[in-house]
Amino acid sequence: MSTAVVVGSGPNGLAAGVVLARAGVEVTVLEAADEIGGGARTVEAIVPGLRHDRCSAIHPMAAASPFLRALDLGRYGLEWRLPEVDCAHPLDDGTAGVLHRSVAETAAGLGADGPRWSRLFAGPAAGFDRLAVDVLGPLLRVPHHPVRLARFGVPALLPAAVVAKAFTEQRTKALFAGVAAHGFRPLGRPLSASIGLGILTAGHRYGWAVPAGGSGAITGALAALLRDLGGRVETGVRVRRAADLPRADVTVFDLAPAAVADVLGDRLPARIARAYRGFRHGPGAFKVDFAVEGGVPWTAGAARRAGTVHLGGTFAEVAAAERAVHRGRMPDRPFVLVGQQYLADPQRSVGDVHPLWSYAHVPHGWAGGATEAVIAQVERFAPGFRDRVVGIAVRSPAQIAEDDPNFVGGDIMTGAKDVRQLLFGPRATLTPYDVGIPGHYLCSAATPPGPGAHGMCGVHAATRALAHLRERGR
Repeated sequence: MSTAVVVGSGPNGLAAGVVLARAGVEVTVLEAADEIGGGARTVEAIVPGLRHDRCSAIHPMAAASPFLRALDLGRYGLEWRLPEVDCAHPLDDGTAGVLHRSVAETAAGLGADGPRWSRLFAGPAAGFDRLAVDVLGPLLRVPHHPVRLARFGVPALLPAAVVAKAFTEQRTKALFAGVAAHGFRPLGRPLSASIGLGILTAGHRYGWAVPAGGSGAITGALAALLRDLGGRVETGVRVRRAADLPRADVTVFDLAPAAVADVLGDRLPARIARAYRGFRHGPGAFKVDFAVEGGVPWTAGAARRAGTVHLGGTFAEVAAAERAVHRGRMPDRPFVLVGQQYLADPQRSVGDVHPLWSYAHVPHGWAGGATEAVIAQVERFAPGFRDRVVGIAVRSPAQIAEDDPNFVGGDIMTGAKDVRQLLFGPRATLTPYDVGIPGHYLCSAATPPGPGAHGMCGVHAATRALAHLRERGR
C-alpha cells in the first residue's frame, strides 16, 4: 500500500488526506498544535459555553465547494445553517446595502441598481456548479466551460473600483466594497474585484452559511471521515526539518511557503527556495471577540438580522482604509468585519449573551492596538453597543500568527493576493502544487484557488500526488 504524510490539519490538509485515503493510500496527518483545524476551529471564550470561531467563520465558498458537497459530511455532524440576511453594510444615514441569498431579493432592495446587480450575478449564480470547476482551481489552464468562465472572468479581472462604477446607489457601491475588501487588497488594483465576485456568486447560489456549533465542525467532520477511511491524525507533532518527516511515498504540506523551505532546506531546488522565501504576505487581521448582552443595537434594521455585517462606511471610505493598511499605515476608521453567527446558530449563545466575532484590517505585523477602533466602528452604526458588552477577548496579528504559523504577520489570507500570486501561487508555474521534489506537494491557501474552508487547494495537491503514484506504479 502507498503511504502519504500530510503536514497540517487545516481544511486543505484534511481534504488532501481524504482524497488520498479514498484512493487507497495509507495517510497520516501531522498537526503541530494540540487540536486539529488550523484556521477552522471553535473555542469557548469569555463566558463559559459561549462559542467563538478562532478565525474563519462565514463560509459561502465552503458551502459551495464541490468537494465538500460530494462527501455527505452530515454523517459526521456537519450541518449548514443560514441567517435570514446574508450580509448588511450599514451607512451613517441609517440605510444599508443588504445582501440576500436570492439575487432577485437583493436586487429589489438596491433601487436603480437592481437590474445591474441581476445582470452581473443572476447567470453566474444559477450556473455556479459548473463555474466552480474552473474558478476553484488553477486559473491558468484550459477551462472546462470557457464561455461561462469568460462571462464571470472579464469583470473579475478589473479593479473593484471599476466594477463599482457600474452602480449609482451609495448603498450598492458600499455593499460591493465590503465584499471585495475580503481580498485585503487596494480596491483600485487589477483583479481586486475577483474575490468579491467569487464570494458573491457562490453566496447567491448557496448562501453565507455557518456550520452548526462552529467552524470546527468542518475540520472535525473531515477528520472523522479520514479516520473511517483508515487514516490517522496525530496532534502535538511539529515538523521543523526534513528529518522530522516519517518515510512516505508522498508528502503534502499545508504550510506557508517559507515554512516548507525551512523544513526541506537544501533538498529544495534553489530557485524554488528563493520563490518560497520571497513569497509576499499581505495586511494583517486584528481580532476582537465580544460577549454581548441582548445583541447589537444596529441602527439599520437589516443588520440586526444579518449573519455578517461590514463596517467601513462608503465605498470611498473602505477603499481609503484598504490603501492605508496596504501602505503600512493604520487608518483611524479601519474596515471591520463582524460575524453574528448565533443568529443562524443559536446554540453558540448562553441565554441572552451572544458571541460577536470581529476583526479589523491592519498593516502587516501591526504591533499597536486596534480594539478601540473596532469598538468605535461598531458604535458608529450601533449607538449603545458599548453598554451591552460584558466581555472582550483580543488577538493581535502576532498572536494570530503564533496560533497558526501559516498566518504570517496576521495575514489570514496566507499570502498577498496580488495579480501574480493570485494567478500562480507562490511561484510562476503551471503546477503550483509541486514543490520541485518528486512526491512532495504544497496544499495551503498560498496555492490556487486561495483562502476559504473549501478544501480545494488540498484536493488539487492530492490529485497531483496520486498522478505521481500512478506514474511510479505505486
